[in-house]
Amino acid sequence: MYRSTYRLAPNLFGISFGTAGLAQLWTLARHTTAVPEWPGVALWITAAVLWALTAAAYFANAASQKRLRSEPAHPTTGPFTALFPIIPMLLGVALAPYAGSAGKVVFVIGLVGTIAVGAWLTGAWIRLEMRLTDWHPGYFLPTVAGGLIAAGCAATFGWVRLSQLMFGYGTVCWFVLGSILLIRLFTQAALPAALLPTIAIEFAPAVVASNAWFTMNGGRADLVATALAGYALLMALVQLALTGTYRKAPFGPPYWSFAFSYAVGFTVTIRWLQAEHVPARTEITYALLGVATLAYGALFARTALGLVRGTFLPRLPPTPEAAIRQPS
Repeated sequence: MYRSTYRLAPNLFGISFGTAGLAQLWTLARHTTAVPEWPGVALWITAAVLWALTAAAYFANAASQKRLRSEPAHPTTGPFTALFPIIPMLLGVALAPYAGSAGKVVFVIGLVGTIAVGAWLTGAWIRLEMRLTDWHPGYFLPTVAGGLIAAGCAATFGWVRLSQLMFGYGTVCWFVLGSILLIRLFTQAALPAALLPTIAIEFAPAVVASNAWFTMNGGRADLVATALAGYALLMALVQLALTGTYRKAPFGPPYWSFAFSYAVGFTVTIRWLQAEHVPARTEITYALLGVATLAYGALFARTALGLVRGTFLPRLPPTPEAAIRQPS
């Protein structure tokens, strides 16, 4: 049976996740400024296609290497398996304006999958013997990102009680996991170089929670929104302080940790511009769209180049049989 020389890990779903984040930014901007509809639609379609292609490639690769059962419990890549059901929640909301019932069905399927994966992984983290050094910010994804994204999506559909439920789900998990992850980052050895970009996910909970809250409360700058903005500001400044650290990381799939986190940060900034009626909000929105789109384009181009050169994906170590066949 054919065995790929590459190991496709579930963090590859970060590509479609980041694309969905940029699509969400363009979609919001369309409702706040006079930007055209087509960039957001094109990005949502791209995110859906990338999600489907990634799912097909990942599951085929994992099955051929007999990793399907063991992958979710993997201490490094396991948490990223949650992106598989999380992304359809966002796609369901994007589909709803054009096919309302279908969009709701897609969202509900993604929601059920997100809760199921989050519950299973939480149980696994309790059950398995894990070391604190195994943890990294990707552990936010299954329950924190999943819960808060679900809250915002449910609020978009007008499902008030469900949005409140999932906001509590994601927020409490943020408090619990955030404490563990900061203790790990503060007190333990540095993350392996390849995982350094995942620290960008530390910025995500505050801005994803802010985005959900603005959707839930009708876009008002209230106490909760302001408190979340305070922590988001701290994490944004921390990201600037980590610029030199990020440069130590080799380019690979973990770099896509920047895409969704920063795109949602820009999305929340636009929401604040609207909530505070900033006079230059239109010009600032255009600038944010330009920066976010150019950064995404650079990341996508670097990824495509890495795929062509065979440097983007991690290779499997050679088998003993392959080593024997190597010329001396």
